[in-house]
Amino acid sequence: MPYPMARKDAETLIVKFINDQTKAAGAGGAVLGLSGGLDSATVAFLAAEALGPDRVLALILPEAGVTPEEDLEDARLVASILGVETKEIDISKILDRYSELLPTAEASPVVNGNLKARVRMTILYWHANLLGRLVLGTGNKTEIMLGYSTKFGDAAADIFPIADLYKDEVRELAKRLEVPRRIIEKAPTAGLWPGQTDEAELGISYDDANAILRGIEAGRSPEQLAEEWGADKVSLVLGRIEAGRHKRELPPTPDV
Repeated sequence: MPYPMARKDAETLIVKFINDQTKAAGAGGAVLGLSGGLDSATVAFLAAEALGPDRVLALILPEAGVTPEEDLEDARLVASILGVETKEIDISKILDRYSELLPTAEASPVVNGNLKARVRMTILYWHANLLGRLVLGTGNKTEIMLGYSTKFGDAAADIFPIADLYKDEVRELAKRLEVPRRIIEKAPTAGLWPGQTDEAELGISYDDANAILRGIEAGRSPEQLAEEWGADKVSLVLGRIEAGRHKRELPPTPDV
């Protein structure tokens, strides 16, 4: 899919956004998690452009035996290209301590995956608080609309630079930024358990999800979308939008 015409100035707008938000917060820079995937690499490139590499800390947070070596190598590659400061922290010992206190062996991969995402975000915020910096989220519009994130994990951040870009738009922007091609072309994964991929967990390809989400945004009815994409896929997307609503809104509070 070609880069949408309305998004041609996305790089300029996002770089200015990161700069403006950092200044407004009185922050000394930014902290982000660098996974070796497309979204975090793209945000790292944008942050380095906006703030300068000396004001960006990239944390690489692998889990021994789970995080593929390829992802570690790609995260290190991005940091090396950009010249940003990095810290590499294996979260395995932290997770081992949790397993001593909680029945993690009895929990599903999703429950344990959410724990890992929250551990990583805790580490990001520890460094951000220590340095007086903002935490940059790496979620894109497709994931956010589908509720494909962990509450208080990767859904927690101070700002979300690419949250208004669908996954395919992030990919096109990454090409413009000259993110390494092997990162752009790899299968998206949250890396929370061996063999996990985004599309397998979502139950739909990003291309189909993007198309249906764009149709919803354009005001097309579910019936119209179903004619083109099938009722099952449309129902899946609508269900995920509704189920993930609580992740996009503040917690409900009583009106007293």
